[in-house]
Amino acid sequence: MADQTHVLFVEDDDVIREATQLALERDGFAVTAMPDGLSGLESFRADRPDIALLDVMLPGLDGVSLCRRIRDESTVPVIMLSARADSIDVVLGLEAGADDYVTKPFDGAVLVARIRAVLRRFGHAGGGDRTEGAGAAETGGVLTFGDLEVDTDGMEVRRAGRPVGLTPTEMRLLLEFSSAPGTVLSRDKLLERVWDYGWGGDTRVVDVHVQRLRTKIGQDRIETVRGFGYKLKA
Repeated sequence: MADQTHVLFVEDDDVIREATQLALERDGFAVTAMPDGLSGLESFRADRPDIALLDVMLPGLDGVSLCRRIRDESTVPVIMLSARADSIDVVLGLEAGADDYVTKPFDGAVLVARIRAVLRRFGHAGGGDRTEGAGAAETGGVLTFGDLEVDTDGMEVRRAGRPVGLTPTEMRLLLEFSSAPGTVLSRDKLLERVWDYGWGGDTRVVDVHVQRLRTKIGQDRIETVRGFGYKLKA
């Protein structure tokens, strides 16, 4: 298991759990499958997986609550699985700290692609070479926007001198904004650059992550440009 990506999969439907576990294992993942939220939390704490797949509707401890508990302890990537593309399910999961979601029923190849996309951005939070924006003061890899400091080398953020804890997805999002302050970035462009979507994705993923980022770096730091997207105030 040491050389494999370890997936924690929490799903109460026996058929879906067993079939998905087999499919993921065929693709080279090591999978720990649990039938309910409480056992999923215990497994997470004991095994510290590389990524967690959580069904929304779980007995004992629901998937959203489980995601929130995991996020309180770790920045490990989380993908929510929902039987419905329901706005409430999606938004609650993302607000709890999930990085992405997949709607059931899902194709195994699609799920694997989403897992690998999430793992790529967690393994390369910096997102490659960047051209720093002209609107920011830069000192040794540190970009400054008012009281916000973004260390692009150390992957650290400070606000008014205090460390700001960001998940890798939030960090990738902030790096996209800070690389072009004052430039409007569309939701589709952010889905492509941050979430590695090579196809049309759900823009609610972007909206909720922007809201989460705002609560950490300042509500007025990222501006909504209606009908176009978002921009970082220089």
